[in-house]
Amino acid sequence: MTTASSDADTRAKILRLLGEIAPEADLSKLDPEVGFRDQLDLDSMDFLNFVVSLHTTFHIEIPESDYPKYTTLNGCVAQVAASRT
Repeated sequence: MTTASSDADTRAKILRLLGEIAPEADLSKLDPEVGFRDQLDLDSMDFLNFVVSLHTTFHIEIPESDYPKYTTLNGCVAQVAASRT
């Protein structure tokens, strides 16, 4: 699998997870560089549930110190990709 298709698959999975956490959000308008909490009205428990779902879906360890790296769509894609290398 190429990196581009892998990133597209990762991005699609992340958006699906966000849709489960914030079903009322219009994810088609999500800016990949802006924090989720600023765009999706997520509270701290929503974000924690999102991180847990990332862990479960991608089988990656996410230490609390790395949570800030997962606050944007582009950040999530980059971190998931880095965890697979």
